[in-house]
Amino acid sequence: MANKAFGVINSAANYIRVEGLHDYRPIGAFSFLGRFRVIDFPISNMSNSGFDRIQVCLNSRPRSIVEHIGSGRHYNINSKRGAIQMFFTQNNGASSIYNTDINAYIENMEQIERMHQDYVVVAPSYMIYKQDYQALLDEHVASGTDITLLYHKVDQAKEYYRACNIVTLNKQKGIESIERNMGTAKERNISMDTYVMKKEIFIDLIKKSRKESSAYSLADMIALSCKDLDIRGFQHRGFFAAITSLDDYYRANMELLDYGTAMEFFRPEWPIYTRTTDACPTQYFHGAKVTNSMICNASLIEGTVENSIIGRNVHIGKNAVVRNSIVLAYNNIADGVHIENAVIDKWADIRNVKRVVSDSVTPAYVKRNDIL
Repeated sequence: MANKAFGVINSAANYIRVEGLHDYRPIGAFSFLGRFRVIDFPISNMSNSGFDRIQVCLNSRPRSIVEHIGSGRHYNINSKRGAIQMFFTQNNGASSIYNTDINAYIENMEQIERMHQDYVVVAPSYMIYKQDYQALLDEHVASGTDITLLYHKVDQAKEYYRACNIVTLNKQKGIESIERNMGTAKERNISMDTYVMKKEIFIDLIKKSRKESSAYSLADMIALSCKDLDIRGFQHRGFFAAITSLDDYYRANMELLDYGTAMEFFRPEWPIYTRTTDACPTQYFHGAKVTNSMICNASLIEGTVENSIIGRNVHIGKNAVVRNSIVLAYNNIADGVHIENAVIDKWADIRNVKRVVSDSVTPAYVKRNDIL
């Protein structure tokens, strides 16, 4: 008989903040590659793994995620036995130290205790990767450990992943410690904030947290339990992105513009589900030039687009140039405007300023509903 688990999708920790984009929506609601939302990836992983009960934690500005997930039918969840539930918290101040995932669990403990599955798989809403959670669950059960933690080995920990935790492993893949990445070493094992455990252990960690600190998260409680519980690491392989800054968001999108990387990541046997929007095809006018870019439907392209991602209902005017940039939906880039190394949020109208260019590593950002 197959091992059964329900899924929990966590919100990002309070200290994680993405400049600009975060002012309007949580990371899970960020547009990705023009077509998806970041939260589509953990939900699709759970759906493809056969999980039909998924609980989503929401701790700030939940409207965009609630609208996107809706009934959850587009995620291929069993409509009779399955459901996607939202875990709201009354204390929804975005900057509150008490607004943690643990607080959301406590306020929704009755729903957690009613789940009939023996195990729980917890995954973050701010990381993008593919993982068969059923295989991870089976490995966890076979090992007999208390908690299995998914990690990814990187060689850029000095420059990136600064808001992530790192794990120290012994020779048996046991986790000796979990701590914040301080950027002191190039190679690190990055915690993917993905855990497998029995439901009873999950509930016990939640209840114990109140005796330790009201500001603790689940990650804090697991880090605190390294000496008391048998916690093992499971290495993830393949594409992995942690969206913890505007740089991370920009870099993750740009990496998947590489054809080989995209073809390896997006496979027909492991679909990424999302809410679909019906729209007319994009129109390319005389003089338009598009190279190595992802263009969504309902756009009007009159200028040049290079190595960029263009969302739905975007107008690129005559002689305009968009290069190495992410342009979200419903934007107008007027005639002759030059956009380079930038992230343009939704509903912006760039018509009077003719150059939006970042020469640094950090991309330029144009805020939502702005006129330049």
